[in-house]
Amino acid sequence: MVERRLVSGNYAAAYGALRARVQFVAAYPITPQTFIVEHISEFVNDGIMDAEFMRVESEHSAISATVSAEATGARSFTATASQGLALMHEILAIPAPLRLPIVMPVVNRTVAAPIGIWAEYNDVMPQRDLGWMMMFVEDNQEVFDMIIQGYRIAEDKRVLLPFMPNLDAFILSHTYEPVEFPDQEDIDDFLPPYKAEHAHLWPDDPMAIGVFTPPEYIQEFRYQTEQAMQAAKKVIKEVNDEFAKKFGRDYHGLIEEFMTDDAEAVLITLGTVTSTARKVVMDMRKEGKKVGLVKLRFLRPFPKDELRKIAEKVDAIGVYDKSISYSAGGPAFVEVRNALYGMEKPVIGYLAGLGGRDVRYSDVRLMFEKTLEAAKSGKAEKELVWIGTRGVQP
Repeated sequence: MVERRLVSGNYAAAYGALRARVQFVAAYPITPQTFIVEHISEFVNDGIMDAEFMRVESEHSAISATVSAEATGARSFTATASQGLALMHEILAIPAPLRLPIVMPVVNRTVAAPIGIWAEYNDVMPQRDLGWMMMFVEDNQEVFDMIIQGYRIAEDKRVLLPFMPNLDAFILSHTYEPVEFPDQEDIDDFLPPYKAEHAHLWPDDPMAIGVFTPPEYIQEFRYQTEQAMQAAKKVIKEVNDEFAKKFGRDYHGLIEEFMTDDAEAVLITLGTVTSTARKVVMDMRKEGKKVGLVKLRFLRPFPKDELRKIAEKVDAIGVYDKSISYSAGGPAFVEVRNALYGMEKPVIGYLAGLGGRDVRYSDVRLMFEKTLEAAKSGKAEKELVWIGTRGVQP
């Protein structure tokens, strides 16, 4: 039996932890994530979630406790945002090489300065080289589903890496949408109990984990983490296909294509702006303009091969970013341009929505129009385009 409810993105993430039968939760508040752990505290208090709920004194402590709990073999969970994620940075480098499959949703929010609480990806982009799988959701249903899928992917013996689903602050975290919650028995069938493979801090079977290691061995750790990240590509697709067959929702794996088969120009998007971009594509198609959309779901592992296949059939590519790597452009743009090296197709980076500024239909349409112009001329007028920025001509 499927339960359909009107819930926020934060509630969807919390309920995903409940239905995943998470055994340990470390909780520390930060806007706009706070309600995730607050909802879980209510589940535990009401007796509907059997988990150890630990209130800690900082986000650094939250991820430290989560790493420790996961190392005992417990399915573990925490959540954070913005400055809290930055405070976690030191510990975020630990779980991947130790092969600890934590799931931690991040509610993306701008980082100071100036201080802001609205959606921006500059909090998560500095974390992308620490060995976490990173993906961006479009709606609240995907929030819930990717908590469930996240544990299944992360705990696969071929992967054993931490998993970080990202959701836009307020646009998803505090906005209510209809979400389907499958029956617990069906979820249990899809996501069996976690059995630790490599790390288990048990008193009756002692093990040293994460000890001081000389250079003779650390490079091999890096190689093994890279191999696991590459293996995750196949596992993500397998888990997606099984989930789609069982629950009827197909997210297509690393990326999702929309009207790309005969497109002359495509726009690559992350997160909630994807929904607006779908509408723009449909409207422009009615006008006879051959545009398409690529929803970049996973930034890690990065879908290089999938993007190169798309680039082979289109004439120009635009990449939307809600963050900036100063002097280089948007991080997603940099990644895509690197992946397409040698293909000699115009690739244009669009910067919009930084600090949480609205990205409107007209903004997204402008991105498509400029990419289409580059497709027809064979070159981009500008490599980086700032959209909706006061005093800057796009």
